[in-house]
Amino acid sequence: MLTRSDDLEILLTVVDSGGFSAAADVLDVQVSRVSRAVSKLEQQLGLSLFNRTTRRVALTDEGRQFVDSIRGGLLQIQQAEEDITSRGLLPKGKLRVDAASPFVLHQLVPLMQGFRQAYPDIELELSSNEGFVDLLEKRCDVAIRIGKLVDSTLHARPLGKSLLYIVASPDYLARRGFPERVGELDDHDLIGFSGPKVLNQWPLSGFEVRSSALVSGNGETVRQLALAGNGIACLSGFMVKRDIEAGRLVPLLESEKIADTERRNINAVYYKSSTVSKRISAFIDYIQSRLDL
Repeated sequence: MLTRSDDLEILLTVVDSGGFSAAADVLDVQVSRVSRAVSKLEQQLGLSLFNRTTRRVALTDEGRQFVDSIRGGLLQIQQAEEDITSRGLLPKGKLRVDAASPFVLHQLVPLMQGFRQAYPDIELELSSNEGFVDLLEKRCDVAIRIGKLVDSTLHARPLGKSLLYIVASPDYLARRGFPERVGELDDHDLIGFSGPKVLNQWPLSGFEVRSSALVSGNGETVRQLALAGNGIACLSGFMVKRDIEAGRLVPLLESEKIADTERRNINAVYYKSSTVSKRISAFIDYIQSRLDL
């Protein structure tokens, strides 16, 4: 004996709504459709499910036992169907994401476990490049870029702003003293970037690191050099906020800083015609609210 799940759902609607006409209104079908479904079930079971009167219907003892048995099973079927449907709508496939190594280490890595749980069918590949990569050349789907955007062929989603901090370790400051004015930086060891040039433009009026005995092209290396007491550096908050809170680095010249610089801006960029936009949107939407910039 076979019973269709939609007939069983009609039966439950009759029970829950209190009658055939009410069930028909809930399901937006004709009353005759409801009546046929219940009659079919009764014929297959060989018993009456309802005691019918002109005013109301009530389950028989056998009907109540049957309804109690099928209700949980139908809920499991509906849940299974919803799970499969939802899974089919989740983005799947490969997604290549590129960002500077400090951003990958301090911002993306802590979020990856949660992202993988939320989108198990996305195969994520993270790469690190300190400069602006050509998305096509590097076969990259989305890149996280810090600073001014110049490529108009790319679509950009702002992720937020990260304040810049001029920092040094307590050990360095104990040895060399605290600079209280911009001009005093000339008497200190400054840690610079080998490129691009904008990274040596500190948020101080008219100040730029033009020469330094210690430079690196990698922001995380600059951070480690500052932590080790090698000098004063200028780094984004997403890298050093926790160091400042823990006392590993000390912020300097806060009253001299220029608040609004393009180097604060952080964007996710990708080609406007990207065929993996669903994966990109899922990734950006997930990280945007969770970044600690």
